[in-house]
Amino acid sequence: MKIGIASDHRGYDMKQKLTEYLRSKAYNVIDYGTNSKERVDYTKYGFLLGEKVASKEVDYGIAICGSAIGISIACNKVKGVRCGKINTKEEAIHGKEKDFVNIIAISGEAPLEDNKDIVDAFLTTKENLTDPAYKKRIDDIMEYEND
Repeated sequence: MKIGIASDHRGYDMKQKLTEYLRSKAYNVIDYGTNSKERVDYTKYGFLLGEKVASKEVDYGIAICGSAIGISIACNKVKGVRCGKINTKEEAIHGKEKDFVNIIAISGEAPLEDNKDIVDAFLTTKENLTDPAYKKRIDDIMEYEND
């Protein structure tokens, strides 16, 4: 599984730690920046990560900024992206299983162990493709995007 990861300056430290953690678990992680704590706009990195997920260059994405709100909005501006701002592992499971989230946005200021739990839950949960109600919702979103 190929995972894209991106952050702004407020998420940089968390991105570095999670990249190391995921690589230790044998995930193929592609780091799309930022590459320092120097102030940057989260939009640049949210758009870039969104484009990489939408084009299927990576299977899933992890977006990180201070609150996770801004970068989640940026990711969701890319057609084909379903980014959820995730605060708990339960939300990660629900988002992946029922809403087919393909990028999670997490706070760079949350505890590392909480973010590890969220990322693990997201990456190991499968989409529930057998429930027609969930599939219909995603089809509705995709149709709306194409209008």
